[in-house]
Amino acid sequence: MEGKASFPFSFLSPCTNFAPVAEQTLKEKTARGLLWGGINNGAQQVLNLVFGIVLARILSVDDYGTVGMLTIFSLIATSLQESGFISALNRKPNVTHADYNAVFWFNVAAGLVLYVLLGLTAPLIARFFDKPVLEPLSRLYFLNFLISSMAIAPRSMLFRNMRVKQTAQMTIAALVVSGATGIALALCGFAFWGLAIQNVAYCTCITVLSWYYARWRPSLSIDLRPLREMFGFSSKLLVTNVFTHINNNVFSVFFGKLYGATLVGHFNQANKWTTLGSTTITGMLQGVTQPVFARIDDVERKQRIFRKMLRFTAFVSFPAMLGLALVAREFITITITAKWLPAAELMELLCVAGAVIPVTQYYANFVISQGKSDAFLLNTVAQCVLQLAALFALCRVGVQAMVAAYVAINVLWWPVWHVRVRRLLGLGFGRALLDVLPFAAAAVAAMAAAWAAAHTLTNAWAALAVKVGVAAVVYVGLLRMAHAAVLTESLAFLASLVRKKKN
Repeated sequence: MEGKASFPFSFLSPCTNFAPVAEQTLKEKTARGLLWGGINNGAQQVLNLVFGIVLARILSVDDYGTVGMLTIFSLIATSLQESGFISALNRKPNVTHADYNAVFWFNVAAGLVLYVLLGLTAPLIARFFDKPVLEPLSRLYFLNFLISSMAIAPRSMLFRNMRVKQTAQMTIAALVVSGATGIALALCGFAFWGLAIQNVAYCTCITVLSWYYARWRPSLSIDLRPLREMFGFSSKLLVTNVFTHINNNVFSVFFGKLYGATLVGHFNQANKWTTLGSTTITGMLQGVTQPVFARIDDVERKQRIFRKMLRFTAFVSFPAMLGLALVAREFITITITAKWLPAAELMELLCVAGAVIPVTQYYANFVISQGKSDAFLLNTVAQCVLQLAALFALCRVGVQAMVAAYVAINVLWWPVWHVRVRRLLGLGFGRALLDVLPFAAAAVAAMAAAWAAAHTLTNAWAALAVKVGVAAVVYVGLLRMAHAAVLTESLAFLASLVRKKKN
């Protein structure tokens, strides 16, 4: 199977030359992790879709833009508070109560300090954007990471033990509670205050349920010495995560300063729906990638599993994200009304990057699983610096040029990530291209056929139905003609689960 140019995907088939029991255990854990990761992220996106549609119909573009201006500050603070300890704990061969306890107390202290500091800088944030309401709003919004600081230790326990099912349950529950809260407040006229309270409600639910599922409690004996051996690894992840959040959310700062809340609202709406699509895929894989690869030593076996998961990522990512770009205008018009149509133009561009981001994120998770936090740091910082330089150079040219540069950099960064993976696995970029490009080509062909079939239709519902139907039929048809093992085995695995449930 390795040498064929067809779509080999035997991810769920047994590997030879290894202990059967151990391999079966790894295979089952990984398959179930992917299944529950898919359920978790699929349910998340459906709930986010429903609540997002309702809220976008009730609230104004400026409401979203006002809260969007604060997003980058909250995400950076969250990275500082988490400090990379979830991944650091995952890599430790043996983890004790003392390790979790040290992480818990460190994060609680960090969360408190950061909340106070950001609370003190609230007037500066409001002055920077020339929007006085941001001062009290930011103090409410920044409660998110103070509350979340208490969930880092139990979340790391769930992550390390691949308890993806429990993670799915708590995430879905938190989305239901926070979404209902946001809608109720929006209907009562709370505007952007309701969006901020919705985020606080979500973080609170996640924290409470993390404690419930982890069944772990801290002790009052505070000893931070276990952090020393983790800090070399986690500190690099900390810096990396900060740069990642800057890279992903810098548009809100640029647009907010140069163009105002309305454009921030349109961009955040476009980015929100694009991110919903890509995180469905990355979230499904992330819950198993790091735990699985951290426990495999044989390079040949590691490469085989890496390529199988890479093919699966491409199989899902390209049709999903390019399909979302194809129907962006119809989707926006039908769901959140024509007042958001400027967001559809941005969404079409962002979805192109969104098709590749799950692939590069998979690479990044693999690099982390191998303890190469320095490589992860350098790659991410370099991409962020290049991204910032492009935005500064193009900020006076226009919004479309800035977003197009962002897309191009994200797409072209895949080969840069592969340099790191090649050093770890000996996997050439040509072989990786053979794993990915057939799915990309099939997706592009399917989208082209769908556009040709629907481009003369003026009714949004009719155009959406035709585009989705034609794209799905063509994509699946091309995979069947190519005897794509990934399609056959994925369907067979799902069918086996259904039979087990019935029995």
